[in-house]
Amino acid sequence: MNAVRTVRELHSTPSLGLLYPKAALSFGARGSELPGVEYVRPEVAVDRAALAAYSEVCGFGTGDVLPATYPHILAFPLAVRLMTDRGFPFRLPGLVHVGNRITQHRPVSVGEGLRLRVWADSLRDHERGRQFDVHAEAAVGDEVVWEGVSTYLRRTSSSQGSAPAELEALSPPSALWRVPSDIGRRYAAVSGDRNPIHLRRITARLFGFPRAIAHGMWTKAHCLAAFSGRLPDAFTVDVRFKLPVLLPSSVEFRSARRGADWEFSVRSARGPHLTGAITT
Repeated sequence: MNAVRTVRELHSTPSLGLLYPKAALSFGARGSELPGVEYVRPEVAVDRAALAAYSEVCGFGTGDVLPATYPHILAFPLAVRLMTDRGFPFRLPGLVHVGNRITQHRPVSVGEGLRLRVWADSLRDHERGRQFDVHAEAAVGDEVVWEGVSTYLRRTSSSQGSAPAELEALSPPSALWRVPSDIGRRYAAVSGDRNPIHLRRITARLFGFPRAIAHGMWTKAHCLAAFSGRLPDAFTVDVRFKLPVLLPSSVEFRSARRGADWEFSVRSARGPHLTGAITT
């Protein structure tokens, strides 16, 4: 049964430039449950110049169809608005993005106006703390054309748990990627995600990282771009984020076909950074 949620309709994109400082400075009392609210933007148009800049940074070609990861960019400001509400149980700084699943039901053309919805649910225990899902949905009229689920972890324990199964069969590497030191700033410019852990060494060190780290969603998008021209109109791409990609880095991309589906990973000498699957 679907939970009843309060709908809050927005007629402009929330400003991430205002929401991030709000998140950093919010120390007041917080709720104990996820809010029963969803944010909606009824009509969102795609900016072709912004899409072209995103595609260049992530490795997609240009065209009239959105990359499957791009609606996530459009919905992300609504998700940040939700997670910076005063009643949200966790502060945004310190949340770890551990997984993302995207389902494209059909290709979305650049000229199609999208209705976006974002909400959170499934607050649950995890061996290292508490985790929850943030859902995003894009519709054209009454037709849902795209869905995304981002899973976030709030750590309360340093336990690493059991090691996940790795895709050892995916060898040799399909490609060697040299991830430049400025990719965090470049992706921030096209996505709006200016979390300081991605921007510079000095700001990343404030949060315990020796250097700036790549955005997980950039890594996912770059993987998806590697499959351009080989995917059907409808598919699901599901990834788990493992070790952060320190900037700069050299990483290996590996992929293997499994019938009509694909498995893939990004890893380095440090271990796996991302594991994923594309199912059709």
